[in-house]
Amino acid sequence: MKLLPQSLFGRIALILIGALLIAHALTYLAILRERGDLAQTMMLTYLGRDVAASVAILDRVPPAERAQWLPRLERHNYRYALAETPSAAPLQGTLPQKLSSVVAEEVGAARVGTMTQTPQVWQLPLRLADGSPLTLTVNPPQIGVSRGTLWLLLAQLVALAVAAWFAVRLATRPLTRLARAADAVGHGSLSFPLAEDGPQEVARAARAFNAMQQRIAEHIAERVHTLAAISHDLQTPLTRMRLRADALPEPTLRDKLQSDLDEMQHLVSEGLAYARSAHASQESPRAVDLHALLDGLVCDAVDAGHRVTLHGRMEPPLTTRPQALRRLLGNLIDNALKFGGEAQVRVSVQADAVHIAVCDAGPGIPESQLQAVMQPYVRLETSRSRATGGTGLGLSIATQLAAALGGELRLLNRLEGGLEARLSLPLRPPT
Repeated sequence: MKLLPQSLFGRIALILIGALLIAHALTYLAILRERGDLAQTMMLTYLGRDVAASVAILDRVPPAERAQWLPRLERHNYRYALAETPSAAPLQGTLPQKLSSVVAEEVGAARVGTMTQTPQVWQLPLRLADGSPLTLTVNPPQIGVSRGTLWLLLAQLVALAVAAWFAVRLATRPLTRLARAADAVGHGSLSFPLAEDGPQEVARAARAFNAMQQRIAEHIAERVHTLAAISHDLQTPLTRMRLRADALPEPTLRDKLQSDLDEMQHLVSEGLAYARSAHASQESPRAVDLHALLDGLVCDAVDAGHRVTLHGRMEPPLTTRPQALRRLLGNLIDNALKFGGEAQVRVSVQADAVHIAVCDAGPGIPESQLQAVMQPYVRLETSRSRATGGTGLGLSIATQLAAALGGELRLLNRLEGGLEARLSLPLRPPT
């Protein structure tokens, strides 16, 4: 199974073309067999009479003139020699026995010996009327087809293979489009409708997929509206609670309440940001000066009193979704500052991608939890607890934004300590 192509297109094409090859091979063998049977039938029909006529001619001409007649009596697949037949092992087989019997019937059994075989020819000893030796040398019938027939079979095979290739492509192309659209939905894009045309089965699947996209889009929109409404409705009671907390006479209790209210406000904001991240792929891509964008984020953090540095740069513009990229990089830098105290932003460019690494000097994350922390509402109490302000949504939002940009976000523990969030973005525009 490992030798089979990985794609459905390759497997179906391999099966069809392999079947065509086997069918043509069987056809070729059938042609060879038929031609062989025909050649044997013709040889058995005409060889005896022709040999009898040749022997009769040699019987009637003077012995001195017999050698002159041999070229005239020679045929394409057999010839005569006025000499004793070299000793050799008797030739076994149905066809040689039939040839000997046919010649014996026409010439006479007393004048025909036993057919023998040399490496390349068959030899049948004969006797003329005066007792002179005569050897009949027969070329074994060669079973084959003409070059034109081979070219015709090859042309048929090529034509059938091309037709099979187009048929398989026609059958698998809707699956390719469906997979591309499903992948786009998985990355948060809900604006990838399929053309509802083609065969009935394909059109029906396209309509079902488009309807599913519409339902998902409506569900996400409803979720965003619900969270936005909740966030808006919570502002008034949160404001009243802040005012009442400020009126408390005890400073310790007042500070604790204010801290709880800040945490509630942050939770609401993060939940709303996570819901809105699903719509990041709807932003239109355009050319962005990546170095200027990173430099602006770093300068803003430095102005706020944080330790943030930028290393490396990318000169050509990057075609991407700038707002989603800004939110993503800002999220990563904020996480690095929050849990590591500082941030190092490193940029490197390869042949087909640009890599942006945001490194911190924090405690890192256990290897077994590197994937889990990228899921919504997952927190590691040993390193990223609620006391530091974490809600468990920051990395989930970053992961969704990276997918909307057509890139990939990975977390790696640094050898020198700390965590590295590595964002890989394609140089080509996201689709």
